[in-house]
Amino acid sequence: MTDFNETFDADEVKLNKKTELSLIWFLPVIAILVSGWLIYKSFSEKGDVVTISFPTAEGLDVDKTKIKYLDVEVGKVTAININDDLKTIVVTAQMNANSSNYLKENTQFWVVRPQVGLGGISGLGTLLSGAYIELKPGLGEHIHDFKGLSNPPPLKANAEGKKFILETNNLGSMKTGTPINFHGITVGEVLTHELSAEADAIRLTIFIHKPYDQFIRKNTRFWIDSGVDLSASADGFKVRTGPLISLLSGGIAFRASSEDSIETIQPEDTVYRLYDNYENSTEITYKDTLHYVMYFNGSVRGLTEGAPVQLRGYPVGKVLSISLELDEKTADIRIPVIVELQPERIKEVNPDVDVSPEEMVKQLIDKGLRAQLQTGSLLTGQLLVDLDFHPQSKITLSSRQAFYPEFPTTASSLDQFTHSANIIMDKIAKLPLENLTTEINKTLQGLQGTTTAATNTLNSVKGTMGTVDKTLNSADKTLNTAQKALSNFEAGATTHYQLEQLLQELTQAASSVKQLTDYLAQHPESVVSGKTEEGEK
Repeated sequence: MTDFNETFDADEVKLNKKTELSLIWFLPVIAILVSGWLIYKSFSEKGDVVTISFPTAEGLDVDKTKIKYLDVEVGKVTAININDDLKTIVVTAQMNANSSNYLKENTQFWVVRPQVGLGGISGLGTLLSGAYIELKPGLGEHIHDFKGLSNPPPLKANAEGKKFILETNNLGSMKTGTPINFHGITVGEVLTHELSAEADAIRLTIFIHKPYDQFIRKNTRFWIDSGVDLSASADGFKVRTGPLISLLSGGIAFRASSEDSIETIQPEDTVYRLYDNYENSTEITYKDTLHYVMYFNGSVRGLTEGAPVQLRGYPVGKVLSISLELDEKTADIRIPVIVELQPERIKEVNPDVDVSPEEMVKQLIDKGLRAQLQTGSLLTGQLLVDLDFHPQSKITLSSRQAFYPEFPTTASSLDQFTHSANIIMDKIAKLPLENLTTEINKTLQGLQGTTTAATNTLNSVKGTMGTVDKTLNSADKTLNTAQKALSNFEAGATTHYQLEQLLQELTQAASSVKQLTDYLAQHPESVVSGKTEEGEK
């Protein structure tokens, strides 16, 4: 058992002089290292500082507004100041280190906000998260100062397709973002528009998305699609409708030609013509054409440029121009109409290689081919040039020399009718209508007098008939008295015989008078016109 009361000598006790480092001293070191690492990481992740000019600072906040590319944050707004021109604001942004490749000369910046337009609603996500600045990388030199866009560009950064150029003289409602339709499907949009170098046309840069860019081929036609296309021509009224978006804001449409194949797909930046409407885009361009000048004696009201030239109703050309000429020496006025004939429209049968189209037209003219104006549509009143054979029509050509050969004309059916009507009206105007009116008035007065005399005669006849009736009554009484007196004589006596003959004659006379009065009662007009023959109506 150990005795704890045992004492030790102090000299025998040895002290350990080695000091141990406390763990608490490691905490500041770790904090310094972490701070240094964070500072290094912060500086290493920082990229360039850029400035962006915007018209307004609406929706932008310092240290809150982000800069994004494809919905990935690549920077943050650090300051907002008013520019020196006092008209715009300058946004200072700190970009990430990996965004240096985006900061090129053609890089675009714009503010994404909720927008409602004819093309739909965009930027709804910013209602909760707030507005942000979108970036679209470009090409060029590395810069730090940019000018922001007022509106988002129509083309997204990851869009695939091709750019093409359209030339037109009528911009209309075309602007950046105008949709381009193919069979009613929106397949592209207008990017920019500018004047050509010669300032004689407007050039539109458009973008067609894949896979629809493969339909832009050699003979593809573009036209302005206004939604509702109402046109009046010699064929009447025509109405075409397009998508509703085109009706509200305008648009462009195109169609591929059946003559093209996949080998005729055009490269980027190919230039095309933009037609004013669908009808113009369907016109076929003919290479071999003939030009003539026609002079019409009548009015050309209703004849317009582009009006068809027809041969027995089949289109063989069109009207190019209409003008008015005045000869100051003779004071003669004529209207030259320049037309274009397209022989390629006519199918040749038994072709003769030795006869040129000009010579063939001359042969047709010698056979009586003439041009005349005809009404294409009674509804619109527009005219067309109709070619037909009129062998009896004489050729009367102008004595003046023209740039184009003259095509003989003849008066239209309407002009002939108007001419005939004018001749008839002239003859009527030359008649002595006043003298005829006087004679007619005299004749009417004579007829009126005759009618009055006939009326008086009828009244006299009525009075006479009354007297005759009274006479007949008296005659009846006389006959009765004579019959009584005759009974007093002996039969066979001479006096008896004579009285009996007298009574018979009186009876016959009375019967004739009775028939006369009955006829006059039924036909009183016979007193004036006489008795009507039997069988006569």
